[in-house]
Amino acid sequence: MAEENMRDDGVRETAPGADAPDATGSRESGPRANGSRAAGTGGAVRDVAGGGDGEAGGAGPEAGAPGIGRGLLLLMSVAAGLSVAGNYFAQPLLDTIGDDLGLGSSLAALVVTVAQVGYGLGLVFLVPLGDLVERRRLAVGLTAATAAFLTVTASAPSGALLLVGTALTGFTSVAAQVVVPYAATLAAPHERGRTVGTVMSGLLLGILLARTAAGVLADLGGWRTVYWVNATLMAILAVLLHRYLPRLRPTSTLRYPALLRSTAALLGQEPVLRRRAAIGALTFGSFSVLWTAMTFLLSGPDYRWSDSAIGLLGLVGAASSLVASISGRLADRGLAHQVSRVGALLLLLSWGPLLAAGPGGPWAVAALLLGVLTLDLAVQGVHISSQNLVYAVRPEARNRLNSAYMSSYFAGGAAGSAITSGVWAAGGWPATCVAGAALAAGALLLAAPAAPRPATPAP
Repeated sequence: MAEENMRDDGVRETAPGADAPDATGSRESGPRANGSRAAGTGGAVRDVAGGGDGEAGGAGPEAGAPGIGRGLLLLMSVAAGLSVAGNYFAQPLLDTIGDDLGLGSSLAALVVTVAQVGYGLGLVFLVPLGDLVERRRLAVGLTAATAAFLTVTASAPSGALLLVGTALTGFTSVAAQVVVPYAATLAAPHERGRTVGTVMSGLLLGILLARTAAGVLADLGGWRTVYWVNATLMAILAVLLHRYLPRLRPTSTLRYPALLRSTAALLGQEPVLRRRAAIGALTFGSFSVLWTAMTFLLSGPDYRWSDSAIGLLGLVGAASSLVASISGRLADRGLAHQVSRVGALLLLLSWGPLLAAGPGGPWAVAALLLGVLTLDLAVQGVHISSQNLVYAVRPEARNRLNSAYMSSYFAGGAAGSAITSGVWAAGGWPATCVAGAALAAGALLLAAPAAPRPATPAP
């Protein structure tokens, strides 16, 4: 029989010669992995019933699946990126939007916070539906709704309506988080890490390039143009998803209230999920501290950058999307824990050059670029490795696992954005860097290997 030992997150490692491991080194066999689906780019799907205890089975192609074609993988990556981009357009435009609508810097920063709060609520109340309703219908419906709510933001005559449109857009833009486990379900087991990494690369590019696109479009036609363009693209995307996404029947027969309760229960039942959710909240909180405060620093007297120049800084962070694919491939080799630890360490170290960049000066831009690149690389490495570890816990409940993990992740991001305005007002850029570094240190402590337990003496 195969020898096993427990890693620090409670995931079993299997010795050579054992059953083939999944992307994180933990096996998916037995009742949790029964049932499979196979899908190609053409949309043909094979459902195999299985499961029990309220589960409809068919958790994913855990055995014998042909994987996901490149065309469909590209479409899902674009869908993830465009869906989430609308939540980040405002970051380089806070001063411009504030001046147009008569908002102060603290109220303008709330636009970012409200978007993340809306996204977090969508993660809690909408993403679990991927286990309960047909996933193509859910993904297309959320994409179309996001297009509609972006038009509300684009035409907002006041700060209040802007916040409403932003919150609703954030709520339905969780289509991105329906697409990620969707792709994981379609992927062959030995390619799951790479597939998740590729789709997440699209999502991350959407987050990072949203700032660049926002700056350029705002310079061309004003900040409202940014949202009108995104609304049009989301409407087109809804049509494409309806045409090309394969159908996947639900994996659960639970009623909606029970489904939500089961999502919360997973946090109590799964130690891997709890730890990874906490690490995710701290890392994304640190990320949000930087990008919320960045606009205030770069538009201030030490830099005086334009909206488009601030947005172009997102191109530096876009390089970190390469880490998503690499992290996914390393996860397929069972190295997710190591990637997570290295990423958490780099996240903490990144705040050194960022602090040095605050006063401006001849080397300030170089220090700023180094800090931004290191921080973005670190955050994405930790995030992708954590997602692969979480998805391995219960394949038949991936949408609920993703809901629990990503809810914690974006709650951390919302908290990071919320504290930034107060920290900035109290101590400016140095205080902001201390806050970001403190969150990174917490993530590093949680990602570190657990101390070995002393052996229990034999009676």
